[in-house]
Amino acid sequence: MKKLLLLTFFFTFTPVLIFVSILYALFLSYNYRLHNGLFAQNTNHKIAFAALPSAENVLGDEIIFKDARIEIVRQFFQKYKSPLEPFASNVIEAADKYSLDFRLLPAIAMQESNLCRKIIKNSYNCWGFGIYGKKITRFESYAEAIDTVTKTLVKNYKTLGLETPEEIMGKYTPSNNGSWANSVNYFMSMLQ
Repeated sequence: MKKLLLLTFFFTFTPVLIFVSILYALFLSYNYRLHNGLFAQNTNHKIAFAALPSAENVLGDEIIFKDARIEIVRQFFQKYKSPLEPFASNVIEAADKYSLDFRLLPAIAMQESNLCRKIIKNSYNCWGFGIYGKKITRFESYAEAIDTVTKTLVKNYKTLGLETPEEIMGKYTPSNNGSWANSVNYFMSMLQ
């Protein structure tokens, strides 16, 4: 019987005790806010900050535009572990400077040298440019090679109406059976 009375008391007064505890906690919270000026309209408290916000937290309205083509070329070079990866912006700059499709230079480099992974040592020549017989065209750097090859493709091919890989192939690699143009076209399509 004592157990029954104890259980009845427990189940009857426990919800009441919880309810009263919640009300008391709310009262304390309200009272704290009231006395600490959170609800007060007119406070005379002096506020001091330990530190001022730094200039780094200032929002600005400057928008920096980046050419997506640079990232497309860089990712293409990175995917194939090419030493040309740091020169992706050089490819875009040269293409814009000489008005050439930016995809052509990386595509030819992929076809000719597996993106510079198979070139004549210290030649920086990833395009098979001016290499025939015992003649080897060398450059001082990849940047110089990119600029020179792009300029030459425009001067000696594009100005003559040779713009597509099929048209370029006849002069660039005359003994080819068409696979060169097919490969260059394929690699160009990867750069979209």
